Amino acid sequence: MSLRKLFALFISLFSFQAFSQTTGTEDQVKAVTIPGTQQLKIQSTIVSNQEYVLHVNLPSDYYSNSSKRYPVIYLLDSQWDFPLLSAIYGQQYYDKLIPEAVIIGITWGGTNPDYDKLRARDLTPTPGGSAGDYGNAAKFLAFIKNELSPFIESRFRIKENDRGLVGSSLGGLFTLYALFNETDFFRRYFLTSPAVQWDNNYIFRLESDFYKKRKQLPVRLYMAVGGFENVSLFREWEGVLKKRNYEGLKLNTKVLEGIGHSGSKAEGYTRGIQWVFDKEQAN
Repeated sequence: MSLRKLFALFISLFSFQAFSQTTGTEDQVKAVTIPGTQQLKIQSTIVSNQEYVLHVNLPSDYYSNSSKRYPVIYLLDSQWDFPLLSAIYGQQYYDKLIPEAVIIGITWGGTNPDYDKLRARDLTPTPGGSAGDYGNAAKFLAFIKNELSPFIESRFRIKENDRGLVGSSLGGLFTLYALFNETDFFRRYFLTSPAVQWDNNYIFRLESDFYKKRKQLPVRLYMAVGGFENVSLFREWEGVLKKRNYEGLKLNTKVLEGIGHSGSKAEGYTRGIQWVFDKEQAN
C-alpha cells in the first residue's frame, strides 16, 4: 500500500471514530427542560410519610418584580400534565386571556413510584371495596391544605386566598371532592373527564349531603368531557348542579366533540383556565 493510500485510510478511520464519539452517544444527549420551572420535595406526615415531588412554574417577572403577588394553581397528576398545563398557561397569558399565576404540580416521589397505584389511593374518596388501595382522598386533601399550601405559600408570593385546583379523570373526581369538602379553600376549579361513576356515583351522594347543609357555592367551576366518553352521565351530573341554583356558583361545561378520555385535557384545560379567570368566551 502506498504512503498516500495509507494516509487516506488513517484519516477516514479517525474521522469515523470522531463522528461516533460526538453524535448519538448517551452522555452527549441533553434533557429538555421547561424554562422558568423548578422542582421541590415535601414529606407528608398526614399521608403515611409519603414523599411528594412538586413541579413549580413561576411567572416570567417573578424575580424582577419583588412586590407582586400571584394566584396559585395546584395541578394533580403533574407527572403527566405539568408540561401540558405550563404550555397552555403560557399561551393563554400571551394572548392576555389570563393573569400571571404560579403553577404547582403535585406528583409522587420515592424510589420508582407506581403512579397508577398511588393516584388510585390518594385521589379516590372511598375504598370501593378494597381498603388500603383506594379511599385516601380525605388525607390527601388535608395534606394539600395543611402541609403543602403553607409550604408553598411561605416560599413564594401568593395572593391571599386565591387558589385554583385542576385535575382529570380520578383527578377530576378529587377536584369535585375538594369542592364539597373544602369549598372555601379554593376559588377556582377546572377539571376534565371526572370519574363521577366512582363507587356507584358517590359524588352525587356527597353533593346531596352538602346541599342539605349549605346553599352557597361561591366558586368558579369549569367541567369538560370528551364526546367519546359517557356523556349522558356527565350531563346528569351537570344537571344536578344547575338544578340546585347554588348562590355564587359560576358554572360552565362543555362536551368536546371528537375527543376521548385522555385527549380531553388539552382543550378542556385551555377553556377551563380561561373560565376560572373570568373570561366568558371560554365556551
